[in-house]
Amino acid sequence: MVRRMPRSAEMEIGRRLGQGVAVEDDLSLAAIAGPATGEDLMQIYREAQRNDPAIAAAKAAFPAWSRSTPQERYDALNKVSVEILSRKEELGRLLAREEGKTLPEGIGEAGRAGYIFKFFAGEALRIPGEIMASVRPGIGVEVTREPVGVVAMITPHENA
Repeated sequence: MVRRMPRSAEMEIGRRLGQGVAVEDDLSLAAIAGPATGEDLMQIYREAQRNDPAIAAAKAAFPAWSRSTPQERYDALNKVSVEILSRKEELGRLLAREEGKTLPEGIGEAGRAGYIFKFFAGEALRIPGEIMASVRPGIGVEVTREPVGVVAMITPHENA
């Protein structure tokens, strides 16, 4: 059974994200008890933010990544894709052993991960943007996407 975060927690996180609150700037989320165990869901969130070396590594890499060209981003993501796809049998065996998947499921999951990286490598070359008319005469509006920072998500692991 998949447990869902209480609606009050979703609303609080959504409210703070909507206000542009950075996690590192605001670790004062009120305690929100999970309905099944009473466990403080926000404490888990705070601890993950403080202790995760992946977040620290992403923050350290962000300045160079944000200045990289679309071609450099494509090259980096495609390199990951090529590596995963070239080792999908090895990675599939690890997944089968770690998660109890069948070997074909593990190999298939590794292959899928490689193709997801390949897809997003291609997306790095397609930078969307829009030019729109303004309500003010003689003024145009240009909308572009730019890297703004590190984002971390905590997602539940699917339990069978």
